[in-house]
Amino acid sequence: MQTISRRTAIEAIVTGGTGLALTPPVEAQTAAPNSARVFAGQHQPKALPFDPAKLKGLSEKLIRSHHENNYTGAVSALNVIEKRLATAVVDKEVPGYVYADLKREELVRTGSVVLHELYFANLGGDGKAGGDVLTALKQAFGSPEQWEAEFRKTAQGLAGGSGWVILAHNFQTGELHNYWAWDHMHNAPFSCPLLALDMYEHSYHIDYGSAAAKYIDAFLLNVHWEEVNRRFTGAQKAAAALRG
Repeated sequence: MQTISRRTAIEAIVTGGTGLALTPPVEAQTAAPNSARVFAGQHQPKALPFDPAKLKGLSEKLIRSHHENNYTGAVSALNVIEKRLATAVVDKEVPGYVYADLKREELVRTGSVVLHELYFANLGGDGKAGGDVLTALKQAFGSPEQWEAEFRKTAQGLAGGSGWVILAHNFQTGELHNYWAWDHMHNAPFSCPLLALDMYEHSYHIDYGSAAAKYIDAFLLNVHWEEVNRRFTGAQKAAAALRG
């Protein structure tokens, strides 16, 4: 029997290379219905919910590149991973460590898709906070200005690196908090994202190069606070249901 390394195995399963057979075995063809439902690999990218030519300080070229290459690429990658998982889960020749690597990739790609969808959906506004979420920010941070200062500082800490800044409603504590999230998959457990800021360089380099602070300024000018408020209202209802 041919011996394969962990690296060769995972690359073969993810990319469809020749290092490991990807044709579903007979048992996979008969046992796959449940895994096929769980790992359908049929996600479709969502269209931009705003006109990218009308944002302030963020160019149409930047937004379209971000959406078409990074976000849509994450959707495509998630579909590939899910299809590999559908085969690997019923293939006895796939070792556990290879399956674990696939599950990690699934988590990364899922996080990227979800966070990008939140990011684009919370753009396209006038940057002026209002509604119940404004009241909640005052209660949690003392003032919206203090919230913004802390949000900005968290974002600036990611400049030149990679990650996300997420304003979230924590269901455990009942509080609003700014969280640092790395690699598309790190956030406080049991919390609902209200506002997501992408700090990977692809989100600003076309317009600002390494001047991440200017990108943060532009992002805040375009926040769609009506959407953030909608998410906050939904999180409040969910929190009430959990307490009930």
